[in-house]
Amino acid sequence: MAELNKDKSELERLSAGLDALENKTTQADSIARKLFNFSGPLIAMAIFVGVWQIVFELKFVEEYILPSPQQVYQALVNQYQEGILLTAAWNSLSRGIQGFIFSIIIAIPIGLALGLSKTVRVVLKPITTGLQQLPSVAWVPAAIIWFGLSNATIYAVILLGAVPSIANGLSSGIEQIPSQYLKVGRVLGTTRIQQIRHIVLPASFPGFLAGLEQGWAFAWRSLMAAELIAVSPALGVGLGQLLDVGRQLGDMSLVLGAILSIMFVGILIEKLAFAPIREHTLRIRGLRN
Repeated sequence: MAELNKDKSELERLSAGLDALENKTTQADSIARKLFNFSGPLIAMAIFVGVWQIVFELKFVEEYILPSPQQVYQALVNQYQEGILLTAAWNSLSRGIQGFIFSIIIAIPIGLALGLSKTVRVVLKPITTGLQQLPSVAWVPAAIIWFGLSNATIYAVILLGAVPSIANGLSSGIEQIPSQYLKVGRVLGTTRIQQIRHIVLPASFPGFLAGLEQGWAFAWRSLMAAELIAVSPALGVGLGQLLDVGRQLGDMSLVLGAILSIMFVGILIEKLAFAPIREHTLRIRGLRN
């Protein structure tokens, strides 16, 4: 008996040591991952700017075609000092967020219908998939004819670009829900609304989140397409209009500066809004430490 207790105590100490080692390793991995997530984009940006500067110095192309990073930076500084850059970024961002919110409100009922009804899926799925494949810029001429040079045109293009992606994402998430979940809900006497609220939406959230991320990408691109074409003083300046001004002036520094600003805002939204939600979702589902 004493020998058995001794072996058991030794096993417990060994298990505790392994747990402590695993916890230390997990903590170290977590710190390393956070450092990499923070420094990785900065390193990539530094490499990109360095290669850009080398290409500029070697004069592979003319300066008016590819200005230096310093010239692009100075163009953005000039726009900032004139009060244009921040105004343009805010106008575009506010339009994009508002249009994206409207898209979510419209897309959720469509996605639920597609996911829960086979009849609706057979009829509407090809349409939403076709709309998702259609370049958003194709809607701009039609929206201008329908609504004129107004904010309604820009929001219409955003909706037509984002709604299909969000709806299809939610529909795909619902299709991946195990059928047992819904059967258990019916056995427990849940109503249709209760099933959607407590079973369907939580279980389909990963697919819905993927649809939201893709929907934001489509909304942002649709917005830029609309701002490039639907230009009017009544609409105010946006990043798309700033890009078009650079094109009209033949100012490649301003063109590249506007492109980088558009990309920066898109990355910022992904990092601040979607990345934390995605990490939290993976963690609570046991897919991330």
